[in-house]
Amino acid sequence: MKKEFRNPVFMISASVILVLVILGAVNPEGFGAVATTLFNFTTINFGWFYLISVFGFVIFLVALALSKYGKIKIGPPDSKPEYPFFTWIGMLFSAGFGAGLVFWGVAEPMSHFFTTPFNSLEAQTEDAARVAMGYAFFHWGINQWSVFAIVGLLIAYLQFRKDKDGLVSTALEPVLGKKKSVKTSIDSLAVIATVMGIATSLGLGILQMNGGLKAVFGVPNSIWIQLAITGALLALYLISSSSGLNKGIKWLSNINLGLCLILLAFVFIAGPTVFILNTFTLGLGDYITNFVGYSLRLTPYEGGSWLRDWTIFYWAWVIAWSPFVGAFVARVSRGRSIRQFIFGVLVVPPAIACFWIATFGGTALNSDLNNGTNIAEAVNNDVTVALFETYQHLPMTGLLSILSILLIATFLITSADSATYILASMTSNGTLTPALPIKIIWGVLMAAIAAVLLVAGGLNALQTASLVSALPFTVVIILFVYAFTKMIRKEPLPRRREEHTEQHFHKRKNG
Repeated sequence: MKKEFRNPVFMISASVILVLVILGAVNPEGFGAVATTLFNFTTINFGWFYLISVFGFVIFLVALALSKYGKIKIGPPDSKPEYPFFTWIGMLFSAGFGAGLVFWGVAEPMSHFFTTPFNSLEAQTEDAARVAMGYAFFHWGINQWSVFAIVGLLIAYLQFRKDKDGLVSTALEPVLGKKKSVKTSIDSLAVIATVMGIATSLGLGILQMNGGLKAVFGVPNSIWIQLAITGALLALYLISSSSGLNKGIKWLSNINLGLCLILLAFVFIAGPTVFILNTFTLGLGDYITNFVGYSLRLTPYEGGSWLRDWTIFYWAWVIAWSPFVGAFVARVSRGRSIRQFIFGVLVVPPAIACFWIATFGGTALNSDLNNGTNIAEAVNNDVTVALFETYQHLPMTGLLSILSILLIATFLITSADSATYILASMTSNGTLTPALPIKIIWGVLMAAIAAVLLVAGGLNALQTASLVSALPFTVVIILFVYAFTKMIRKEPLPRRREEHTEQHFHKRKNG
């Protein structure tokens, strides 16, 4: 057996995922029921913990960026960014949002419009539309990216500034020490959390592709079609994965961002342009105004499951997804300062996401409010057709739908491709060049767990499974903050240019 396969993190995490795949395949109903029970337990009892933690991450990152430590480079003091800004943002966008934003860009605001976040708010009214947009901005904004930024920042700092491996356990050594059993347990947990988070995104994208194929070509919405799409995507992302980070992922990320911008520009121009701009501006205002209230909102007095189904689900999903996105963001951010990194990660992708939601969600809301369509009702009946239902009321419907199916596919391939690389690295002692067989094994296991979850209950099983691993990993990220704080205080600060000049002058004078 090759040494890569004898890595204890690989053996433990791969075995756990394989057992879950087998259990899910043998008893999908039981698997779905257990996932639902665990989902309810964690969200009912620990929703407050997710909200406080994520809000705290935002405050920590903003304070760090504005502090004297913001000038420190992620890499040697004289290092330059490894990737140009457009490519860097494209890679962040593809890895961090994947097909999720394409899935929820219309589906989320229309869901909030149909079933409002507040019991006192009447559904399908102008006020409901405004709140729906503001809440969608909030869910895809800074809070979500703060989780990715903390994990990515610490891993990048260790990899490129301290020349250590990019493992989660290495990041926690200042807090938990170097005991091998502890390190193995933490890295295994990170891998399992990552696989479940990615399986959720893969499954959501596959459901939406099936919805798109149904809308365009009349292909039925069935589990067999979804499994066929899973198999095709598996083959494509394994081919991409074998080409390495600077070929497959880099090119696909640029294609993704380009396709996104083409669709965005078309819908923006062909749709209600002024309404979109007004919606975007008002949505940003509502987001900023309600930021603290939404960040810490719970409903202990009136009850209901809306927050569990949305905000708490999202935070748990991104926490489960964060070891992968964080490690990937770290890998592509060498040479940037901590300040550039934090503001780049916290501002640019969320701004793109909010404009995407304003454009696509705003077009759908305008159609229902002013043109008498029933997109919200269609979304309530089948969330996977949200985007394609909106296209029915725009010119060139067929072309837009086909481009969107292609975009979802490239997003899924990029995310899964990036994930196979990161998972292989995490289970190969943090190497930046993991072996191809390890990448293939993780690619197959990810597709298998996504397929099992689709069979076990579709959307609900996908959502619940991702949350199970999120609770313990929230604790790990809090420890990340503590570990990073300990390390950064020992870091010598970059000297100002004038101090260098003054020293040079004194040396010449005394020389």
